Amino acid sequence: MESKKPELDRVDRALLRALSVNARASGAALAGEIGVAESTVSLRLRRLQQLGHIRGYRANIDLAALGASLQALISVRLAKHARAQIDDFRNAAPHWPGVIGLFHTAGADDYLLHVAAADASDLRDFVLEHLAEHPAVAHTETNLIFEYVDGDGWQDLVK
Repeated sequence: MESKKPELDRVDRALLRALSVNARASGAALAGEIGVAESTVSLRLRRLQQLGHIRGYRANIDLAALGASLQALISVRLAKHARAQIDDFRNAAPHWPGVIGLFHTAGADDYLLHVAAADASDLRDFVLEHLAEHPAVAHTETNLIFEYVDGDGWQDLVK
């Protein structure tokens, strides 16, 4: 039976919102913004991490500045749904060069792969070397990303 995570109170929710804006904020800055003691912030952050509400902290890297100015979402349909092939694809794909993320989806396609590449030629090479050659893959469809905008609507979930 799945255990339910403890409810989040006002302080927990305020911490999550503040960290989503600046994950590098100091304990003192967070305490001042939320209106609690710095020791409370420290204890709450540790608790939120232990409960799995905070899974980590990341830097938001400008991939274009690193030479990967092209991004795409590639829909992937598997040839068959044999557990071994699914597991092989699922375990390999996140580690291929340029992969930003992998989504397991419902619908006509099985996965959605978010990738970055230097240019169209590199993207084509990625598809040919990693997807077209993979025994689990039956079909792919590549959609170029012209613009990405971060959403903040998820913050309504922590009010």
